[in-house]
Amino acid sequence: MSIQPDPKLIAAVEEAMRQPTSYRDDSPLPAYGSTPPVPQPGVPAMSQQATDIGRAAMYCGLATVPPGLVAVAILVASEHADPTVIGMICAAPAALAVPIFALARLFRSAKPEPEVHQHFHGPVTHQTTNSRTSGVWAKSINQK
Repeated sequence: MSIQPDPKLIAAVEEAMRQPTSYRDDSPLPAYGSTPPVPQPGVPAMSQQATDIGRAAMYCGLATVPPGLVAVAILVASEHADPTVIGMICAAPAALAVPIFALARLFRSAKPEPEVHQHFHGPVTHQTTNSRTSGVWAKSINQK
């Protein structure tokens, strides 16, 4: 003895499956609106001068690597350096940085989360973008 499904239930399910599950509005968006710009949360963009200083600091730090490697190679080749001492010198910055970063993370986590109040006046636009990037040479396909 098998139980037959209710015909009304089957009709309701078929009706629900016929309805579209998404809608894409292809009407053109306005070029500009009357809403003033809103300050965005987070770290503001860096100025050109700050970007240049950061880039120079990075390149200067990178420029110290080859002479240091050459000095280590010469000391090892001349057999005047103890490999243990060289290992300690190379490991010292990491050994000092790990506890400092751990303390900084501990202090950051002790701070309570800020209370955020958002007040909107006028029309609000909400836009959802789905992004999919794939391939060896990435190609971004953004869909609204």
